[in-house]
Amino acid sequence: MLVILGYIVVAASVFGGFALAGGHMGALFQPVELLMIGGAALGSFFVGNNGKAIKATLRDLPTVLKGSKYTKENYMELMALLYELLGKVRKEGLMSIENDVENPQESPVFAKYPKVLADHHVVEFMTDYLRIMVSGNLNAMEIENLMDIEIETHHHEALVSSHVVAKMGDAMPAFGIVAAVMGVVHTMESVGIPPAELGILIAHALVGTFLGILLAYGFVGPLGTLLEQKAEENSKMYHAVKVVLLANLNGYAPAMAVEFGRKVLNSAVRPGFVELEEHVKQKR
Repeated sequence: MLVILGYIVVAASVFGGFALAGGHMGALFQPVELLMIGGAALGSFFVGNNGKAIKATLRDLPTVLKGSKYTKENYMELMALLYELLGKVRKEGLMSIENDVENPQESPVFAKYPKVLADHHVVEFMTDYLRIMVSGNLNAMEIENLMDIEIETHHHEALVSSHVVAKMGDAMPAFGIVAAVMGVVHTMESVGIPPAELGILIAHALVGTFLGILLAYGFVGPLGTLLEQKAEENSKMYHAVKVVLLANLNGYAPAMAVEFGRKVLNSAVRPGFVELEEHVKQKR
């Protein structure tokens, strides 16, 4: 909803200010200019990106209209799930979570935490390293390095759509200039018409530059920034899992390992120590 509200504010400010200054709104309605700018941007989108980037962008764009799924409740469920799994390991041994790790969708432990289970990427990341823990001797430094590489790869993939949209936004002013130049060419070939009509053609040509800049900085560019922020939020979940598992590998008790993970979270979604402790007890 904030995206729609922001677009309304941008449009109302720009077009409202133009109208208040005595401008005629009809002069700004140039569908041909929009066709040139929009068509060129769409064409460059397909030319400049491979199939994976195009699919990722089309998949991620609808998410800008939704709020963040990484809320305090989600992180509390994640911490509680990790605490329960590591507590089970501490009491019954590593082999006790083998079935949970191999079939998380059928695990009674994972079933208590549907918000975490719904994010199959996070579940896969978690279960992969729990499976490695079950398999035998581990070197915590090597596991940490492997986790860092995987998180970096995931983060790079998550940023693809934001980079694509940002580059489209960067190109919009140039496409606006192209549309304006085309309008100037049309004006120059019509120099024999009366000055009043010639002025209208010049105004129409200038609208192309205006639309390109407005679309770039008021509409398309901010989407790229928002997608980048969502990618950053997504990575924080993986960092929390990493810190908890590494703390456990280094010998810390489940309660302390989960506390390490809590400290990694952003302050806006970080539960308090007592709040998380009560949530864990409730889930158990």
